[in-house]
Amino acid sequence: MRNLKLDRIDHLLLEALQQDARLTTAELAERVNLSPSPCARRIRRLEQASLITRYRAELDRERLGLAITAYVRVRLDHCQHDGTEAFEAAMQAMAEVIDCHAMSGECDYQLHVLATDLHGYEHWLRQLKKLGMVSSVESSFAIRAVKENGTLPLPHDTSTRP
Repeated sequence: MRNLKLDRIDHLLLEALQQDARLTTAELAERVNLSPSPCARRIRRLEQASLITRYRAELDRERLGLAITAYVRVRLDHCQHDGTEAFEAAMQAMAEVIDCHAMSGECDYQLHVLATDLHGYEHWLRQLKKLGMVSSVESSFAIRAVKENGTLPLPHDTSTRP
């Protein structure tokens, strides 16, 4: 399914599922003006094509006590042999790191980190600095969210890329 063609109904289904993945097939079918069986077949096709990769619950960070949101830029010591692989494995293992991106520009990685409070952030930061390949760390703290957890902008052309 390399060149899966997406039509208007596929786009509507993807948009609806991004907004609320708990919608039943019947509810989705009603939103896109289909009967439930063809709607279910389309959803299955989108899943099989890996356009829908997973379903998950979105949790309220503040109600869970995760009051600190930090964006952390990390530079690695490039003299360290295999430092990149070890760093990336460490990021996978740190629950506080909810996103980690390899970057171009002045930093090697940008992390999105959540912590309960500044003490919790400091504890995490000490663990990060213990990694031998980390040469510098720069943190910025979010004051408030203006927009978060947005949906993916769906492309206007109707075929997916391979």
